[in-house]
Amino acid sequence: MEIIASSYFGIFGFEISIFIMLAIAFGLFMAWGVGANDVANAMGTSVGSGAINIKQAIIIAVIFEFAGAILAGGEVTATIRKGILDATLFVDDPHLLIYGMLASLLAAGFWLMIASSLGWPVSTTHSIVGAIVGFGAVGVGVDAVAWGKVGTIALSWVISPILAGTIAFMLFRSLQNLIIDTENPFDNAKKYVPFYMFLVGFVISLVTIFKGLKHVGLDFDTSTSYLLALGFGAIVAIVGTWWIRGIRLDPAENKDFHFTSMERVFSVLMVITAAAMAFAHGSNDVANAIGPLAAIYGVIESGGMIGAKSILPVWVLLVGGVGIVLGLVTYGHKVIATIGTGITQLTPSRGFAATLAAAATVVIASGTGLPVSTTQVLVGAVLGVGLARGLAALDTRVINKIFLSWIVTLPAGAFMSILFFFALKGMFGA
Repeated sequence: MEIIASSYFGIFGFEISIFIMLAIAFGLFMAWGVGANDVANAMGTSVGSGAINIKQAIIIAVIFEFAGAILAGGEVTATIRKGILDATLFVDDPHLLIYGMLASLLAAGFWLMIASSLGWPVSTTHSIVGAIVGFGAVGVGVDAVAWGKVGTIALSWVISPILAGTIAFMLFRSLQNLIIDTENPFDNAKKYVPFYMFLVGFVISLVTIFKGLKHVGLDFDTSTSYLLALGFGAIVAIVGTWWIRGIRLDPAENKDFHFTSMERVFSVLMVITAAAMAFAHGSNDVANAIGPLAAIYGVIESGGMIGAKSILPVWVLLVGGVGIVLGLVTYGHKVIATIGTGITQLTPSRGFAATLAAAATVVIASGTGLPVSTTQVLVGAVLGVGLARGLAALDTRVINKIFLSWIVTLPAGAFMSILFFFALKGMFGA
């Protein structure tokens, strides 16, 4: 308690804890990593398919990621991220929790910076989870970690990419059979795309409801959520049908090759899915940066009491939103290139299938309680689209690097977190 009580210093007439200042700085760094890596994943399919360019992707992401983080990022955040640590073990030593969460933010931020510089799409969730597990197991004790929860997260590494890949494979094969591999792909696109627009509206609205709106007190029951999603899907389909009617066949195209005009039909779908996924991502994954900050804030504001939840001021969410935006703008292009063009060549129709499959997987995971990584889900979906075109369409070298980065993420975060934890203990005292 003495360490916490003596950690305040005056600035501009206010008493501010040095630990809160460090938490804000490290949280901003972690949020920057989320923007550089995870947000880039969400935009990768849209840019790689040619539906939007990099500047347009940044504008969309900036608006909707920031809106998601601020409007639906959550006023209340669990202090012990996803229940990985046993809070009761920190009651007598609350400063250890502060050191650990600071170390976790810094470790996850550094790993995301390294991965983003190499163009590796890694999971920001697994980065922070690995960091928390590291300091908890070594710095506090093996019993401090809820290993069953960690095992469930590890299981999702296998299940979620496979599920997303399977959905994407079937979805793209349906596009091939109904539209792409037919004699009149453009005419069939205008005929069948409204149905896919309905699916987009339905699935994306469910993602937003399950992963976003619940954070602002709009926690609908299951039946209401599905009714709202059905209604929004119908609206999207009606508006989409009206919009499609205005698309005309490009006279410059060969009469037997109408793929360019066909892909124009899917381009708008990519913009819609990109915007909605950005909002849902901002509302959900900003917690990876501010979750540990919430733990620190709660302990200090309570005078060393370990609580289950902490109410965060709006400016903390603002820090998370600003960090995400800065990360995307400054470093996001490398991961965007990996997702968009590195794994397989994407077109708007292929990108649409991948993005919709990823969103559907998130919905399924939310309904079953399985923790998933949006990164792994999207990569799995892109792989599924590539497999639907044949193994030759996949770049195995890029895929091997991605899988390796996934394996390394958790131990890398854990190792760095342990180092930072003991460094902080040495600086401020045990």
